[in-house]
Amino acid sequence: MAGSSVMTELMAVIAERKAGATGQTSYVKKLMDGGVATIGGKIVEEAAEVVEAGDEPGDAGRQHLVKEVADLVFHAAVMLGYHDIPWDDVEAELRRRTGVSGLVEKASRPPEA
Repeated sequence: MAGSSVMTELMAVIAERKAGATGQTSYVKKLMDGGVATIGGKIVEEAAEVVEAGDEPGDAGRQHLVKEVADLVFHAAVMLGYHDIPWDDVEAELRRRTGVSGLVEKASRPPEA
């Protein structure tokens, strides 16, 4: 896909696997078949691993952190794909927040019920 981001390409693969277009056993399809509970469990697991890797020193710790964040982003992308939400929506939300204080943005959200 010339000119597309790696995330756009990843989301296309996730959509293919969700649809079963590959005709093969797929990790993404297995996650999708398990639904929100299975995908969410992996997100929680990967988030914990990001935190652990964030405490490791040196170049090895840096490399480990990068890999764990990649795993976390991948599993979050699978959750988006499960709900048919394109990565562009995430980018648009981040763009909307650019230049806005995080404290101001958070205060502007409606209270959760």
